Amino acid sequence: MQAYTVEQVAEILSIGRDKVYGLLRTGQLKSIKIGKLRRITDQHLADFVSSLESLDEA
Repeated sequence: MQAYTVEQVAEILSIGRDKVYGLLRTGQLKSIKIGKLRRITDQHLADFVSSLESLDEA
């Protein structure tokens, strides 16, 4: 399993860091905390993208 920083996820999705934090705040994108560090796993990222695809199909 891979775990990414907020900055890495922003780069992967080609969005801003603030947008990633917004998605985390609203619960649209899940994450884990390791001590004070926030990490988004590859599964969290896949679930988020999948949820966007299902919205697109509706």
